[in-house]
Amino acid sequence: MALPTTTPSSWMRGLDLPSRLFETGSDDYELYEEDDEFVLNVELPGFDVEDIDVSWDDGMLNIAAEREDEQRGERRTYHRRFRFPKRVDDEGIAANYTNGILEVRLPVEVGATARGKQIKVEG
Repeated sequence: MALPTTTPSSWMRGLDLPSRLFETGSDDYELYEEDDEFVLNVELPGFDVEDIDVSWDDGMLNIAAEREDEQRGERRTYHRRFRFPKRVDDEGIAANYTNGILEVRLPVEVGATARGKQIKVEG
């Protein structure tokens, strides 16, 4: 069986499936660094603040949200992880949820640099 050589949108058009089924949802957040801190804004419309769980574990920020609408019989979930390239002051992390936008501020430790090592390229 040969794999399709065209883009998914063209070879899936004939399957009559909703296009949203195959979207990655990668544009539901904005991440940038300013004034020695990372700022992450995540769009989470329709959730209440108590539906959202934010946790930090050794360089990884985990955001999860879950809500059940019993009237409509629907369950909405969201889950995404973000790895940060610099050491973050985990005691200084703050999150605020306003008008469907979750903002997480992660202060970078003073003098912190990206962790890792140089990889020798052989050829």
